[in-house]
Amino acid sequence: MEVDFKLIHRLFYPQVPAVLSTRHRGRTAAMPVVSYASVSDSPPLVAIACNPDAFTCKLALKSRAFSLSMVPYSELKAVERLAEVRGSSVKDKLAAVGLSHRKGGKLPVPVLERAEATLECKLSRTVKTGDHLLVIGQVVAAHATASFSDFWDFSRYSPILYTGWKGGMTTYPGSSRT
Repeated sequence: MEVDFKLIHRLFYPQVPAVLSTRHRGRTAAMPVVSYASVSDSPPLVAIACNPDAFTCKLALKSRAFSLSMVPYSELKAVERLAEVRGSSVKDKLAAVGLSHRKGGKLPVPVLERAEATLECKLSRTVKTGDHLLVIGQVVAAHATASFSDFWDFSRYSPILYTGWKGGMTTYPGSSRT
């Protein structure tokens, strides 16, 4: 079967969405992202593919810092709302969707209170890649709960497994333990 080029990204699903958060001049913005990766160990760099028209992306570029957080399945509805609420319409998008946060330990970026892991990153550079912008950040702090040691303990951490958007987030049934 031939796959329409507009659907290629879906071949990579399921993905664990992360929450990209930033703060600049009293505004807090955030969005779920699924196209991200660790791209260097020395220095520690992460890359996130962002729509350059997204308010959160624009604010991250202005602030030159952002956080990237992994959240448990119990936060699915809040992460879904992040994709629905326009960042330009609220002062604090995280608070608007019910995700409590605090200031980062190393950078003035939002750190989600219920995150399983958070990276605090300073903007290193951007690369235009077709219709998206590859935002590359240098990790200056990394935090995780006891669910992570050298690897994730999935008996303690139940991630969201995003499989696409059909009138809302669709997830792999195995991503929540009942």
